[in-house]
Amino acid sequence: MKTFDITYRYSSDDVAIRPTPPDSHAALLRLEQGNKSFATLLDHDEETSAVQQIIPVDLRDLGLLADSAVPKQRPFAAVLGCSDARVPVELIFNEGPNDLFVVRVAGNGLGIEVLGSLKYAVENLGGSLKLIVVLGHSGCGALTTAVDVFLNPREYLPLATKRSLRSILDGALVVVQTSERKLVAAFGPTVVHRPGYRKALIETSVVTNAALAAYSIQEELRTNAYTGIEAVYGVYLLESRAIWAPRSGDVDGSGLAAAPRDLAAFVDLGDAIVQSQRIESLVNAKE
Repeated sequence: MKTFDITYRYSSDDVAIRPTPPDSHAALLRLEQGNKSFATLLDHDEETSAVQQIIPVDLRDLGLLADSAVPKQRPFAAVLGCSDARVPVELIFNEGPNDLFVVRVAGNGLGIEVLGSLKYAVENLGGSLKLIVVLGHSGCGALTTAVDVFLNPREYLPLATKRSLRSILDGALVVVQTSERKLVAAFGPTVVHRPGYRKALIETSVVTNAALAAYSIQEELRTNAYTGIEAVYGVYLLESRAIWAPRSGDVDGSGLAAAPRDLAAFVDLGDAIVQSQRIESLVNAKE
């Protein structure tokens, strides 16, 4: 019988405590390395009976030491994630308490409260905060609903009187429409009749939505003259536990990608998404 242990470990030796990343690049590398560690947790040979993953923590971040004061926030990254319960943000990045400032909302929507929360983090935690991550995930329920409404507009009617749900859906429909145009341009108008088209449209919309949110956040940072904090995006694949982010020049890229900088970058990104092996395999699926 094989066992898997994920352990939060405290050591009185300060050397064992991970230092805060000094810049956005170091923060990005730490998150990507943490996700690789989590994603490959099951990748051990059959003779290995016990697998352990250690996440070092500082008990001062939990206020558990007798002489500790109220913990001070010192996250090195803010993460805008989806509300989906299958995406435990700290766990999939191999992080512990006080490492990440997490905001979760269905479909990674950038409403007033979400932007306000992220701006609070930037303005008040700038001493440690180096990175903002928009993390979508495969099979997102909000984007799936938007795709189904796009494909069958009659499904919008039951939601018409539900203002809060409709506001999430209306924003997502713009992304779905853009994704549909990219798929048709890449695979031809008959793509809509292929068995895998719906799922390909969902996954294309998920990554496009994450990239758009990251772009919007990056523009907000530029407008307010914040320096040293970068915005990136990626999609957590539920089936492999890895982060996926196709980009120009690396259509099957793993890890997180920088937010598109302008319209031309969005055009290139759209091409990279529909040319990626993942989307092509979904389009060509038999059922």
